[in-house]
Amino acid sequence: MIECHVGPSPLGHILYRAENDCLTGLFFVGQKHFPDGLPQPTLSDTLPRSRVIGEAREQIGEYFSGVRKEFSIALNLDGTAFQRQVWDALRQIPFGEAWTYGDLARRLGLPMGASRAVGGANGRNPVAIIVPCHRVIGGDGELTGYAGGVERKRHLLTLEGGPGREQLTLF
Repeated sequence: MIECHVGPSPLGHILYRAENDCLTGLFFVGQKHFPDGLPQPTLSDTLPRSRVIGEAREQIGEYFSGVRKEFSIALNLDGTAFQRQVWDALRQIPFGEAWTYGDLARRLGLPMGASRAVGGANGRNPVAIIVPCHRVIGGDGELTGYAGGVERKRHLLTLEGGPGREQLTLF
């Protein structure tokens, strides 16, 4: 059974997608690479039927309130073997730290020239925040390339106390 549910977050509405007992998607509404075929996202005023979406919403809320640093949600990520390899590596980046695209390539045993391919797979991550693609920065320390937008990336890194916190603009 597939279920989609839209819930609020401090950074805008998030669409959660679950299939059976696994989370298969977590997207900021309106982000780059928002998948085709998902229902028109509108904020839901009902609780999700799916247990895994309920757990994901709860854990995301705890993350944004500064309580949670790790996630324990069952995932089923649909992608190529290379993409899944990159997404697995992303989950190894500790909370509050950032790696460069080159770091990821080296950790995967790839040549430095593979940074662009790693960046492409990173950008197609179907489960934002939980698979922390926001923790990848440019080799020069710049906050580059985030499907949800650089401002969201900056906010997430700031929340975690990592790179980008000195660039935070307060509202």
